[in-house]
Amino acid sequence: MTKQSEGASAGIKSYVGGSIGTSSGQGKPPRVTKAVIPAAGLGTRFLPATKAQPKEMLPIIDKPTIQFIVEEAVRSGIKDILIITGRGKRAIEDHFDRSIELEDFFAARGKSDMLQLVQEISDLADIHFIRQKEALGLGHAVLCARRHIGSEPFAVLLGDEIYESNPPCLAQLLDIYAETGHPVIGVTKVARQEVSRYGIIKPGARRDRDHQVWGEGGRVWQVHDLVEKPTVFEAPSDLAVIGRYILKPDIFDILAKLPPGVGGEIQLTDALRILNQQEQIVAWEFAGRRYDIGDTLGYVEATVEFALRRPELRGPLREYLIQALQASEQAGTTAEVAAAAGGLKHD
Repeated sequence: MTKQSEGASAGIKSYVGGSIGTSSGQGKPPRVTKAVIPAAGLGTRFLPATKAQPKEMLPIIDKPTIQFIVEEAVRSGIKDILIITGRGKRAIEDHFDRSIELEDFFAARGKSDMLQLVQEISDLADIHFIRQKEALGLGHAVLCARRHIGSEPFAVLLGDEIYESNPPCLAQLLDIYAETGHPVIGVTKVARQEVSRYGIIKPGARRDRDHQVWGEGGRVWQVHDLVEKPTVFEAPSDLAVIGRYILKPDIFDILAKLPPGVGGEIQLTDALRILNQQEQIVAWEFAGRRYDIGDTLGYVEATVEFALRRPELRGPLREYLIQALQASEQAGTTAEVAAAAGGLKHD
């Protein structure tokens, strides 16, 4: 994959992948230069915190979750980003806009490090916004990007998951797209008892990136079908669709004609199933660390792990966690003893 843009803002480096060709031998497909980030969801799993603020603005330590998503796109070489918002999401726009008051405040006090911090946020990328006027599902949110995308291939990044890897998750998908020329979806293996939370692919043959022959090994999969949130018994595999896609503009015609699916919404999975009948979709089994921040436990895990990576927090936090675990275990033991004593009294 070649570099997708001339550069990124200070502190964010664009990924430059290896040189790989297309499997068809017909030359490289068009470069992906635009990304879409749907961010119009209500965030009901985090109520009451999301009653008056967008779920995408919930922080991991001191950085909003949506900034991690934007930074992943930038590190992957994409700087033309469209965020699909909804009512009550103005804070997202304000976050990526300039804050003249803050800049003047820090400049007047000589706090150059803080001044640089707030300026870098607004300089991350060329970020555009459009509202999804009705809550008609993820597929409809992607359809809202049609005019901005035009006739180009594009990336889609969902904000419910953060990925830590080198190269970035999206860059890995871009490499596969550059090699194959086919639409690409990111997948990862999940526990069988968790398949009902995800879209699951029915995989076909597989191969690794260094070989063109399909067989039984590797991280690149042919997609035979997709099933949205199947039961454990219905799931055709344990390969769950993660929130990263490389799509072609053909998807828009399918979405525009698609009737409402589950929940009365336009489902992107339904559109992908139709697209897969017209052109082979390939799946890339993501390599790296995944944080499901749409889940309460996953959000806490991400917060703790990111904090442990920061030198100024690692030592004090580690000590606190050890003390908290010891106190919790002691409290649990005390409760067990009290419950046993209560049982003896009744006897």
